[in-house]
Amino acid sequence: MHSIKYRMFEPRLSPRRTKTEVPGWGGQPDQRRDGSHEYGWHCLPFVEGAQYGVELFYPFDNELRVTRRDGRVVLDGDFGPAPDSADNWPPFRSFGDDYYTYQILIDFKVPDEMAVLTGPHPRFFTSPIDDVPVAVPALLRTSWWPMISFVVFKTPPEGRTHVFRPSEPFMQMLFVPAEPAFELVVMNEEEAAERELRDRRIYASRPTLAKETTWCSSTNTVFDGTYRHLAGAARAKAKGRGTPS
Repeated sequence: MHSIKYRMFEPRLSPRRTKTEVPGWGGQPDQRRDGSHEYGWHCLPFVEGAQYGVELFYPFDNELRVTRRDGRVVLDGDFGPAPDSADNWPPFRSFGDDYYTYQILIDFKVPDEMAVLTGPHPRFFTSPIDDVPVAVPALLRTSWWPMISFVVFKTPPEGRTHVFRPSEPFMQMLFVPAEPAFELVVMNEEEAAERELRDRRIYASRPTLAKETTWCSSTNTVFDGTYRHLAGAARAKAKGRGTPS
């Protein structure tokens, strides 16, 4: 268990572990059954990925609407009067024609071996109208960088509008290893054979594992609970060994 400490100068950023809002950006509370529309919360890998980090909320009282006009970014919003302590105002500024920035008033202190990875909020992947701001990935080594940073966002294409709404999550931060300490290695024959055998066993057991959890959505897409069952079994096994979940 890692402790991530933070200090902030804008309380309305309201950092918290990301939650899948249902009803909301995670979808409607339609149960997994025939005829239901499929939503993000129906998919366990998506939910676990979406809830892996920390979400931040837009801290201003008025909407900010971001568009591209004649090839240039347009920032349409009222942030109110500049606070006395503000060195940079307004907080959102163009950054060339294809990007814009936000001076984010929060500082996360992570352990030396970790870093903060910025990225779009997971509701970006569920919005049917493409209105969600797109935070650009950036790795911040904040164990030794206590500075207030700016976050970069991608300007939407012509004809699209990205909207920052009061008290709505607008980006996510993940806490990850500071160095990508891994290498890609081809499996040897024995390892590959073991994986193939496990693959075939799951496939052969799928009718049993998926029993009473198979359903067909309103778009004629078939789903089942095989992955969820195996994930639950793996967690139970890990807890039995005393491994942190």
